[in-house]
Amino acid sequence: MTEPGFEAATEDLRRELTAHCYRMLGSWDEAEDAVQETYLRAWRGWEKFEHRSSVRTWLYRIATNVTLTALKGRSPAVSPAVDEPAIQPYAENRDDLRLALIAGLRTLTPGQRAVLLLRDVLAFPATDVGRMLDLTPGAVKSALQRARARLGEAAHRPDDVAEPTSPAARRQLDAYMTAFRTADITGLTAMLRQDARLEMIPGDTFDGFEKCVPVFAAAVGEPGDWQMEPVVANGQPAAVVHFRGEPMGVAVLDCRLDGIAAVTVFSDPGLVAHFRS
Repeated sequence: MTEPGFEAATEDLRRELTAHCYRMLGSWDEAEDAVQETYLRAWRGWEKFEHRSSVRTWLYRIATNVTLTALKGRSPAVSPAVDEPAIQPYAENRDDLRLALIAGLRTLTPGQRAVLLLRDVLAFPATDVGRMLDLTPGAVKSALQRARARLGEAAHRPDDVAEPTSPAARRQLDAYMTAFRTADITGLTAMLRQDARLEMIPGDTFDGFEKCVPVFAAAVGEPGDWQMEPVVANGQPAAVVHFRGEPMGVAVLDCRLDGIAAVTVFSDPGLVAHFRS
């Protein structure tokens, strides 16, 4: 049974809380589980909630601590840690969900990750962040400084990013999809930057035009093997992928004004339904 006023006060926050949990965890599946746990804990505590803070702040405190519990025992790494689930794409057109940021966040400790997101992405006051995480103002400031220093450029949006709906991004995504639909790699190679990067999740990473092109050329197969549908993932142009009628996953492009800087291929058939829901 729903507590009086609970649903009306909390339901509109579910979407942004899911995005927050996704930034913390990097996994859509885990984020959904974390939000369910957040709402369960909030519902149980609704009668005792004294409104000393806003409902939004209260829910973010619960959600952040749920994700910190989920991250307990996992190690930060330069690339996604082996003891963390693989990064999954997120079906949202939001700049604060770009894959470079999500990957960069994984290099931080869970505590640093939480402080940076609450302060720099969500703009909560330092005093609120301290109360959420049971930290002193000095500890919040110190964690934020360390997180900013370690995260570096990953948190910043490059100046030359092509928006998903821009003509440049549409041309690049169309070239990618056409190359696979028609088994003709020429148009795609014309769009790749010399420093292009191809990352297969799970799988290998290929850096540079010379290494990426042979992999793409070997993958295109025969005309009609691949079917692709344009979508947006993590605020970036993307394609839902089928191979011979079977769902395969999602390809996310990092489109810049002068060409494709990166392609991240998520080989997970289950993602296809998520992007169509």
